[in-house]
Amino acid sequence: MIRWFTDTRMRIVVADESMSVIEAEARRGNMPPLHVHHDEDETFYVLEGRLTLHTPDGAVEFGPGEAVLGRRGVPHAYRVESETARWLVVTNGGGFASFVEATSVPAETDGFAPPEKMASPEVLDAEAAARGIEILGPPGLLPQALEHVA
Repeated sequence: MIRWFTDTRMRIVVADESMSVIEAEARRGNMPPLHVHHDEDETFYVLEGRLTLHTPDGAVEFGPGEAVLGRRGVPHAYRVESETARWLVVTNGGGFASFVEATSVPAETDGFAPPEKMASPEVLDAEAAARGIEILGPPGLLPQALEHVA
């Protein structure tokens, strides 16, 4: 079942305590809030399109057939660089799939969620925190900006 998770279409493929596999699809410019997974590593494997993963060490752009690891404890955010992109998100724990399920709704159309169907920032923060995910800033904030916040 396709779910509207913020402005991304997601399908939970595997969800158990030891692993999450989620297929995601989004449009150009899609970027989640800057966040850190305290309990899980997160791997992004691109099926179609291009993504950039931003970490404190810099940014890496990758495309179909390429994967990038987001290590636990490292702040990160991705950005969709192509018109659309489709990728797999794999975590070595079930927290991320649980978070997606708790903060999304079944997709009602083939399109993306209208704003009124998206979880509020407060709900996202609370549900993320319950699963060892800390939201550090709004969409668009890059990890390098944290150096200037302290």
